[in-house]
Amino acid sequence: MHKSCSASSLGPGGLDLTQAFFKPIQQTAPPSPTKRHTKVSVVGVGNVGMAIAQTILTQDLVDELALVDVNADKLRGEMLDLQHAAAFLPRTKIHASVDYAITAGSDLCIITAGARQNPGESRLNLLQRNVALFSHIVPPLAKYSPDSILMVVSNPVDILTYVAWKLSKFPSNRVIGSGTNLDSSRFRFLIADHLDVNAQDVQAYIVGEHGDSSVALWSSISVGGVPVLSFLEKQQIAYEKETLENIHKAVIDSAYEVISLKGYTSWAIGYSVASLARSILRNQRRIHPVSVLAKGFYGIEGGDVFLSLPAQLGRGGILGVTNVHLTDEEAQRFRDSANTILELQNQLGL
Repeated sequence: MHKSCSASSLGPGGLDLTQAFFKPIQQTAPPSPTKRHTKVSVVGVGNVGMAIAQTILTQDLVDELALVDVNADKLRGEMLDLQHAAAFLPRTKIHASVDYAITAGSDLCIITAGARQNPGESRLNLLQRNVALFSHIVPPLAKYSPDSILMVVSNPVDILTYVAWKLSKFPSNRVIGSGTNLDSSRFRFLIADHLDVNAQDVQAYIVGEHGDSSVALWSSISVGGVPVLSFLEKQQIAYEKETLENIHKAVIDSAYEVISLKGYTSWAIGYSVASLARSILRNQRRIHPVSVLAKGFYGIEGGDVFLSLPAQLGRGGILGVTNVHLTDEEAQRFRDSANTILELQNQLGL
């Protein structure tokens, strides 16, 4: 597929009309070299990839957006659809190509492409197909943008983030999985709904695997700065552990419910990844629960494994992991989550 982008070459024979439309003022200087041009590439233009691209565009996070996919017709169609909204969006140059050269010079590369599970297919076989797919995606991204940050959104996100780290040979701080950032948002929503408060006033994290073995950090939940469980205990207000477990189960089941109703998830993950992109590209140094190299944390020593922990994000990628307190039970569940992933990961032969 021929590379396409917005351009000013609309005159006869590709004449650049910019010179005809604008007359330069006198005694000018070239633009300051300190002016930063921000570029993001999104690999995969399915429902998730396009929700991410659309959200990043509407939030004015980039100067340039590159889209990559193997389906040339759909890719061009999605690019044109976004370009035709130019009058309603912040000015962004939008490109699309099946050739990864289009991603050159990216600050952030977001991978959403992934193989879908076939009926009756084992999780291991699906993983092996995704590893094969990533072997065609990650090396060219690393080649064309050697200083970029890789963000993996494809599922199973924790193992595929590990795969991307291995294939890219990037330092671990520059390979991030979207992890439980969305799970934690769902968690905060459900707690806020229970307490009838704004979700933005709820501080709560889901850590570990993005999946069934995730861990809800009940011990560190706070609302408006008030630690919830310790407050209930001090006020001698009874609560049932089963109620807490049901809220966590609702978080885990949330994606399955959306998929059963509309066939896929897209908007929530789009906003989730855009929030991560904002923290990285604008050096916000905000804390997000994302998939990081978790070896050495909370007793994980059995091998290199990526799991979600609250981490500070900025231009350098992962700037650090917060020293959040885990109870003995939470730490054990976190280690169990790691073992679940390592068991599958070790069978990949990477």
